[in-house]
Amino acid sequence: MGAGFFHSYHLGWTRVDARNLLGDLEAAGLRLAHPVTGRIVLDSRDPGSPGAGGTRSPVSRDQLLSIAGLERLDGIGVRLWVSHDLDVLMRIRRAGRRVVAVEFGLAGLPPEERETAVRAIRETVGRASVLCIGFVVDREGVTAGTDWDGVVVTGTAYLDGWPDAVAVQEDIASRHPQLAVMESVGQSPWRVFGSAVLSV
Repeated sequence: MGAGFFHSYHLGWTRVDARNLLGDLEAAGLRLAHPVTGRIVLDSRDPGSPGAGGTRSPVSRDQLLSIAGLERLDGIGVRLWVSHDLDVLMRIRRAGRRVVAVEFGLAGLPPEERETAVRAIRETVGRASVLCIGFVVDREGVTAGTDWDGVVVTGTAYLDGWPDAVAVQEDIASRHPQLAVMESVGQSPWRVFGSAVLSV
């Protein structure tokens, strides 16, 4: 079993979208600056591989907002603080020509803090739903090996397990060989599948 995660996929990503997303996450309780030191830390690790090494670099808020639009980079990672000793690793990366994936690693969070983080992320994604083409929530990481870009963005990859919830656009839901035959709930602009549809 892998580390839990929440991935969302967005069209037309810009600095403004990044600034809005980060501001909404902070308003929901996931802070950029460490509650004690006040530092913002870039982290090059993959949220899906919490034990793997990576580089950590302090950065100013303006520097982060400047690079988070991915105008010159293919991806960045940053820590979001739930409390002084608990964080969520967030990575923003290109997932196709016009699509950006925003990935949140939930490893190491106790259940209560994990649910707080999932709720905050889901609310933030909901506010950005016009540009969000889909998301996947897997609290335990059982589907960490699934090609989620291929499922949510292109509808071509197969699921090798079921997450808590996966949301895709209507056209992907209707042509994906597995999703097309599954029950789902309509939550505009998505079709949402999974055992925890109502809790996300």
